Amino acid sequence: MLRARLATQQIARRGFSTTRPRFDSPFHYPEGPRASLPFNPKTRFFWLRYWTFM
Repeated sequence: MLRARLATQQIARRGFSTTRPRFDSPFHYPEGPRASLPFNPKTRFFWLRYWTFM
């Protein structure tokens, strides 16, 4: 019981913050739809990096 209470306090103390919803954009991230990709699809060798990644 004590351990669960301490874990809850540690999580609450971290101060999680979220970005406010952007109603002008359909994407969650302010950078746009490609913010969570580990590569840049607009580069010249995108196909090579994508193929290597997969």
